[in-house]
Amino acid sequence: MTKKASEKEKEEEERDLDDEEQGPEDDKPMSFWDHLGELRTRVVYSLIALIIGCAITWFSKEKLLAKITDPFCASWKAHAVPGACNLHFSTPGGDFAAYFTLALIGGFAIAAPVIFYQLWAFVAPGLYAKEKKYVIPFVVASTFLFVSGGFFAFKFALPLTFGYFLSMSGSVEGAVTVTPTIMMEEYIDFVVKILLGFGAIFEIPILFTFLSLAGVVNHKQMLRWARYYIFAAFLIAGILTPPDWASQLVMAIPASGLYFLSVGLVFIFQKKSALKAWEDREQEKADAKKKEEDDKAAEEKKKRKKTKPKSKTKGAVA
Repeated sequence: MTKKASEKEKEEEERDLDDEEQGPEDDKPMSFWDHLGELRTRVVYSLIALIIGCAITWFSKEKLLAKITDPFCASWKAHAVPGACNLHFSTPGGDFAAYFTLALIGGFAIAAPVIFYQLWAFVAPGLYAKEKKYVIPFVVASTFLFVSGGFFAFKFALPLTFGYFLSMSGSVEGAVTVTPTIMMEEYIDFVVKILLGFGAIFEIPILFTFLSLAGVVNHKQMLRWARYYIFAAFLIAGILTPPDWASQLVMAIPASGLYFLSVGLVFIFQKKSALKAWEDREQEKADAKKKEEDDKAAEEKKKRKKTKPKSKTKGAVA
């Protein structure tokens, strides 16, 4: 079994090396202006998809606004805040600006598959033939994870966040009453920030899988970085979420779990030749460090021998 596994790994390494020697499929040199023209084309297609998505969302903006206020109004009622659950705008065009932002975000969600495809299409010319077959899984997985992140935020993060904020309202020792007055544009900006933040966090597996296909990272490197990533996840969660432990855990724990999911995906999709080259470099570093330590120990031992006092022998004088 072990022999078969080693032979399989050797075959995979040889295929990776053959691919690197042959270069990407349809490998043709592109000038800076060619790359710029390709980027412009992909950006134009993405903008067209975004505009169509925004137009679709604009005609449903009232329904969308009512939907994204569900967690807020539920928390409002749960904490028995006086008055109705209302949103306000402070300038004549404030409601239009808020609706425009809402339509823009909704349009991005609708256009996400097209945008992710254009991103893949831009980098595809630099990929090998066997890597291009991941285009459909990449688009589907990217869209699914982004939407899943937003859905998770909507169902769990936002109710906890609004519950914490609204719990501070009400009568303060009978002296004064704290009443929330929520502006429409500020509410939408806040919700969008949370939804996009969770959507981006849920894209972590796609990011690291892509980097592993490019030979940039491997699963051993990611396991070594895990403690730093977890610290950064809790730090960022503390910045983006309200200062209560529940909201921070709701963001930090999924981010950490997705990182370890990424380790598994990288283990599956990583280039064996890149992993072998990294292991060889690490072994060379370890050997060099060990040799340096041995040389230093031998030098110190030699110095101790030189500085050691000679024992005096007492003999009887005849």
